[in-house]
Amino acid sequence: MNKKWIALFTLLGLLLLLAAGCSKKEETSSEEAATPAAPAGMPVDVATTATVSGVISFTGTAPKPKKIDMSQDPACKGTNDTQDLVVENGKLGNVFVYVKTGAEKYAFPAATTPVKLDQDGCKYVPHVMGVMTGQPIEIINSDNTTHNIHPTPKDNREWNKSQPPQSAPITDSFAREEIMLPVKCNQHPWMKMYINVVKTPLYAVTGPDGKFEIKGLPPGSYTITAVQEKLGSQDMQVTVGPNESKTVDFSFKEGGQ
Repeated sequence: MNKKWIALFTLLGLLLLLAAGCSKKEETSSEEAATPAAPAGMPVDVATTATVSGVISFTGTAPKPKKIDMSQDPACKGTNDTQDLVVENGKLGNVFVYVKTGAEKYAFPAATTPVKLDQDGCKYVPHVMGVMTGQPIEIINSDNTTHNIHPTPKDNREWNKSQPPQSAPITDSFAREEIMLPVKCNQHPWMKMYINVVKTPLYAVTGPDGKFEIKGLPPGSYTITAVQEKLGSQDMQVTVGPNESKTVDFSFKEGGQ
């Protein structure tokens, strides 16, 4: 066989390979086009959203806060009170209240504004907080001592970061929903707080007056859940119409609901 025929057969082979490749690419593209995109969720009509508010009460005699001995570190300002059960005038503070079910079909914008967590007087401030999944948490050290911020989640990534005094803020986030995610300080064992990670902005934390308010609910039926670190959680059902305001009150007692 002369060189002319060899060159011709080589060219034909290359053309066949190119044709097969194009066919496979077109087939793949066709399959990709046929695969439906994941649903993004319904947009929220802000002109029709409702509000749910209420008060969290404590029935019975509230135990007195325990004193914390901080003497191991002179920079920690002596002693302070525990924050695991904050009751004032029969009202319960540091309760996380959120929409547990009912909002799954809606799409909410990602939260990009950082939520601040301070360490002041060798306490976490706030003691209970809420964030959306992926939302930045900016951690500040206002103390003249080193802290080790150590979240111990069940469903998220665990980390432990040292933060000397006057150092730059630490920024981190959590990717998955998790209620009452504990955070501790390895340097100061009495330092504890809880981060609640949810997919929607439909949540609140009660102050010392026990009040909460959740705005921006699309009309519909929801399960509203209140969670307290020592007393457990309670669910309430509520249905709201366009621009409606409804009251949902909870009552906890020592030793349970």
